[in-house]
Amino acid sequence: MKVTRTAIPDVMLIEPRVFGDARGFFYESFNERAFAEATGVQTTFVQDNHSKSVQGVLRGLHYQIQQPQGKLVRVVVGEVFDVAVDLRRSSPTFGKWVSAVLSAENKAQFWVPPGFGHGFVVTSPTAEFLYKTTEYYAPQHEQSIAWNDPFLAITWPDLGAPPQVSAKDAAGSHWANAQFFD
Repeated sequence: MKVTRTAIPDVMLIEPRVFGDARGFFYESFNERAFAEATGVQTTFVQDNHSKSVQGVLRGLHYQIQQPQGKLVRVVVGEVFDVAVDLRRSSPTFGKWVSAVLSAENKAQFWVPPGFGHGFVVTSPTAEFLYKTTEYYAPQHEQSIAWNDPFLAITWPDLGAPPQVSAKDAAGSHWANAQFFD
């Protein structure tokens, strides 16, 4: 696997080694030992999630203020623009964001460590999104920052129409009112 550290070094783009021919392809989507050796991250994943969304759906920016989740995310159908926002006050990149295009075609994965907000928008007709988490989902601790917060100024792709967001995400906190990690 090839690991590329982003402008926020704790967030990494992971490209698997894919073996393909006229019959199709094979790749190892996760190997605990190889992941730890390549990234330097020792973690245990406790939950796998799978979502499907249509073009223009934007999910996020989500995080759990208690029981923070690290996420290893990938796309198996379609394409998304994926974003991680550093919410760790003690970090030199606090308030900064990085992004990656994840698709069924590129098979790339994005490591979003605990202490980050996470979101994505679907740029293809549909997308199926898989993610492993390091903590269990705890709705009582879930937070959301507005995807379009002016302080963050995330450069989302232009889809020709406003994104479709859930009521929860539409009511996301603005940066000035958000809870952060120490």
